[in-house]
Amino acid sequence: MDKISCVRLLSTPIGTVRICGDKQVVTAVEFDDKYEEYEIIGELTAPVEACLNQLREYFAGSRKKFDVPLHLEGTPFQKTVWNALQKIPFAKRVSYKEVAEMIGNPQGQRAVGLANNHNPIAIVVPCHRVLGANGKLVGYAGGLWRKSWLLEHEAKVMGQNLFV
Repeated sequence: MDKISCVRLLSTPIGTVRICGDKQVVTAVEFDDKYEEYEIIGELTAPVEACLNQLREYFAGSRKKFDVPLHLEGTPFQKTVWNALQKIPFAKRVSYKEVAEMIGNPQGQRAVGLANNHNPIAIVVPCHRVLGANGKLVGYAGGLWRKSWLLEHEAKVMGQNLFV
């Protein structure tokens, strides 16, 4: 993997999102409240451009699945959790316990929560779809208001009743 060579900022309904990557992959999608508009660092790479376009489509309600190449930097356990998160369908909500069961570690819901908290690729790796055992919003590095917005957005796109 090349050193990160491209950074772009995208204004979204839930604040500015920073997308980082190189010529092969996207390495980060993070909330960045320091900026209000697009920022250009380095030459625009194909993966970062694809991610920008797909995020725009997601927020417009026309994209339900992302297919940009990713590089997830983390421990083997974190990567297992993040890979499982990518299998959660659009607008579906699951518990931390369900994710722990998905990865074959039924007692690992706290560890799943910690992995979610360190997810470097927000929205694209949909940790916002994971809820507490009681169905309540808990833990989101971008803030619970963003998690609520993302879940409401996905429910609206699917014509579902809002729950939050």
